[in-house]
Amino acid sequence: MTTEHCKAERDGHLLVVTINRPERMNALHPPANFELAKIFDDFAADPDLWVAIITGAGDRAFSAGNDLRYQAEGNKIEVPPSGFAGLTARYDLNKPVIAAVNGVAMGGGFEIALACDLIIASENAVFALPEPKVGLAALAGGLHRLPRQIPLKQAMGMILTGRQVPAKEGKELGFVNEVVPQTELMAAAKRWAGLIMECSPMSIRASKESVYQGLDEANLQAAVTGKYPSVAALFRSEDLIEGPRAFAEKRKPQWKGR
Repeated sequence: MTTEHCKAERDGHLLVVTINRPERMNALHPPANFELAKIFDDFAADPDLWVAIITGAGDRAFSAGNDLRYQAEGNKIEVPPSGFAGLTARYDLNKPVIAAVNGVAMGGGFEIALACDLIIASENAVFALPEPKVGLAALAGGLHRLPRQIPLKQAMGMILTGRQVPAKEGKELGFVNEVVPQTELMAAAKRWAGLIMECSPMSIRASKESVYQGLDEANLQAAVTGKYPSVAALFRSEDLIEGPRAFAEKRKPQWKGR
C-alpha cells in the first residue's frame, strides 16, 4: 500500500506505524485517517504481525489531533468506521497496540493513545483533551476511555478544564506506563513489544479480549465465565501444545500464533 501521510514498517512480528505530517504537528485529516484505517485493517488480518507501535514523525508531536486548519478551509470531514487513526472505534482488535508518544498528544491525538493498550511517553510528552476550548468535545472515545483508565475526579479535572498534563503526571495518574528520555522512546516501546512477543500471541489475544470484554460485564462472575472467541481459539491452537512442551524440554518456545 502506497501512503502519503503515514508510514508502516515491518520488523519481524512487529509493525511500526508513524503518522507522517510533522508540518501539521501530525494532526489528522480524512486522507490520513483512511490511510491509517487501512494499515490497521491489514495489521488485524495478518497472522504474522503480532504487535503494533504507533508514533508520530519528528520530535514535537505524537499527534495534535484533528486538523482544524483543514476543517476551517471548508474541506469535507469524514472518519472511517474504525474511527480516528483507524483505532478509536476499532473495538474488536485483539492484538496489542503500543503508543510511543513523542511530544504533544492533544485532543484526538490523546484519544488515539488512550485507544492503545500501553502508552510509553518521552519526557517532553504532553497530554490534553482541549476540545471545549474550541467549542468541541472529545467524542472519539476520550470522554469514556479516560474515566475508565484513571480515577473519575482526576479524569473530570482534565476533561472539564482541557488542561495539559505532562508525561510525569500522566504516569502518576496511571494512563502512562513508562516515561523515558526522548532519544530512548522507540527503544523503550520496542522493548515492551519484545516482552509481549516472548509470550504466545494466542495467549496475548485471549488475554486482551478477556480483559476488555470482561470489563463490560455487570459483575465478576459474568466476566470470568464469559465466552470469548480468542480464548476458544487459544484452546484449539498449536501454541497451547508448544508452551508446556518447551517448558518440559527446558527450551524457549517456538510460537506459531495459531
